[in-house]
Amino acid sequence: MGTPQSGIFAIGTQVHLHLEFDIVGNSDFDFSKLNECRLLANTLSGVNIVIGLGKSLLNLVPKQYRPLIFEDFETIKGIEGLVVPKCQHDLWIWLHGGRDDALFDLARKLNKVISQYFTLAHENRGFQYHSSQDLTKFEDGSENPPLDEAIFEATLRGIQGDGGSIALLQKWKHDLDKFENQTNSEQELVFGRTLIGSVELDESAIAKDSHIKRVVISNLEGEELEIFRRSAAFGGLVDHGLMFLAFSADQGRLNRMLKRMLGLEDGISDRLMRFSEAVQSAYYFAPPIEAFG
Repeated sequence: MGTPQSGIFAIGTQVHLHLEFDIVGNSDFDFSKLNECRLLANTLSGVNIVIGLGKSLLNLVPKQYRPLIFEDFETIKGIEGLVVPKCQHDLWIWLHGGRDDALFDLARKLNKVISQYFTLAHENRGFQYHSSQDLTKFEDGSENPPLDEAIFEATLRGIQGDGGSIALLQKWKHDLDKFENQTNSEQELVFGRTLIGSVELDESAIAKDSHIKRVVISNLEGEELEIFRRSAAFGGLVDHGLMFLAFSADQGRLNRMLKRMLGLEDGISDRLMRFSEAVQSAYYFAPPIEAFG
């Protein structure tokens, strides 16, 4: 049985760094270099590391550790002109821990290991906002399953790629001024939860286009299909929002969530998208630890 990368489930960290790379030409990249990067994040560094690969690099992973079904992100066009654009790259490295300086030092070290093979495409920093809130002040990740269930829901089990996980990484830019011009009650209708305490609104009060109605999905038996979220706030005065990160054993689950937000399943789009725009989206496969050798 494969062992998931521990950084996926190392919750409570304060600062985050997402590095996305493109491979250089027909590079003769040695997969062992990624294990060298992974080992840099030892207990002395105080930083967790998760490494994910786009479809272009999956052939480097030993076959037994590759998922049978995995595709790169493709742009999704929804109703009312809504779009979630593709911004796919070859390699993703997520660092998170308690201090910015530790992330900075480790990022420079690992970049030296792989810089002859990859060019940096995106560098996105994130931070914990108050008590794990989104910048809208609403609690982020309130739909997460308990950690023991999360490990089960987020990792492949009993099939090829066992212990690996499919990650959806997105950058959402918020229009906070527009959102804050609403009353508290109007804001709560956007999410389907209370601002204080993050309590789900009464079923009769939840709008069909509320965020909770769009992203909580179920199977034919009515059982909720869970994903594990590890999002973080980002930005400054001008550009700010959410680095959305979610893990699942089933890529179809993540695709369906996005399509429901865009109104492609039932003609109802997510009210939150009136205040937040997706500007980057990519899928990565995080292999189990054994794949790194």
